[in-house]
Amino acid sequence: MQVPFIDLKTQYKALKKEIDSNIQKVLDHGAYVNGPEVVECEKKLAEFVGSKYALTAASGTDALLIPMMALGIGPGDEVITTAFSFIATAETIVLAGATPVYVDVDPKTFNIDVSKIEAAITPKTKAIAPVSLYGQVADMDEINAIAKKHNLFVLEDSAQSFGAMYKGKRSCNLSIVGGTSFFPAKPLGCYGDGGAIFCNDEKLHIAMKEIREHGSEVRYYHTRLGVNGRLDTLQCAIILAKMQRYPWEIEQRNRVAKRYSQAFAAIKAKDFSFPFVHEHNTSVWAQYTLTVSDRAAFIKTLSESGVPTSVHYPRIMPDQPWYAKHGGRVHGDVSHARWAADHCVSLPMYPDMDEKTQDYVIEKVIQALK
Repeated sequence: MQVPFIDLKTQYKALKKEIDSNIQKVLDHGAYVNGPEVVECEKKLAEFVGSKYALTAASGTDALLIPMMALGIGPGDEVITTAFSFIATAETIVLAGATPVYVDVDPKTFNIDVSKIEAAITPKTKAIAPVSLYGQVADMDEINAIAKKHNLFVLEDSAQSFGAMYKGKRSCNLSIVGGTSFFPAKPLGCYGDGGAIFCNDEKLHIAMKEIREHGSEVRYYHTRLGVNGRLDTLQCAIILAKMQRYPWEIEQRNRVAKRYSQAFAAIKAKDFSFPFVHEHNTSVWAQYTLTVSDRAAFIKTLSESGVPTSVHYPRIMPDQPWYAKHGGRVHGDVSHARWAADHCVSLPMYPDMDEKTQDYVIEKVIQALK
């Protein structure tokens, strides 16, 4: 059996009528940039998240960079973040002109270790940028409390957690601003790059909207430094179609994750773990990630059985070659993050996974661990 890591083809077949119809509407009216579907998509996204405003963006990276620019985060400022994430988390801090300050992760969730944040704060600290990794929200109440105490911004990097719940509230609406990604492999993905930004502050929303449009208040009148950060109308049309099915997909992702976890609960292999989710959280399972002692051998064995894997992420951000020289500083010990980078491996995860396929994956995982 050859198992897909994600299955966008089955998803498309289920939504073909809606997706094709929405695309055709855009082709008919021809407003490929800032068309009516963009406005409608932003309205539906805000309603889903529970925020006052949503702003679509050209990528998840832009959805992190634009808020930093709007909040005035720049040269001389520091932003505290996790050491363990995709590089866009640190990249956007550097692109804004600020300095990332990396702290270690919680070894159970691999989200930022909240107990390490306060000691990393200096007079230069301007913001905290927690990542809701693998689909589970970080400890936002504790992070917001630290930020309030020290008068800092909190920017939730929710690139992997759109739709996740934290104590009854949606990810992306848990701080002053949150940014997510609609990269095709994300829980809610478009058919290219895409992202969205969420906030409840009108002035911040206006500023971010202007920055997204080359810093223009009106056409050819540029009051801010900006970027070309708009999301195409076609991508918004696709997201609108996909959102109809998304609540069901979240349920199915949790069904798949629950079956995995039940199957792996009895495994006692060295350095083995399966995901831990706090009781107050509902993950959207952007990845289902294990830790194993000999990752290379594990991946090889599964690959030979037709089961693909992926490593999120094989190197912590401050150890990336450019960032080791130019990209910020590490505060304290980040050994848990480095351990995760050496041992984490993700299994196939998608809402349309049937039990027969999943049972095959489970069987091969157990065999590989033996």
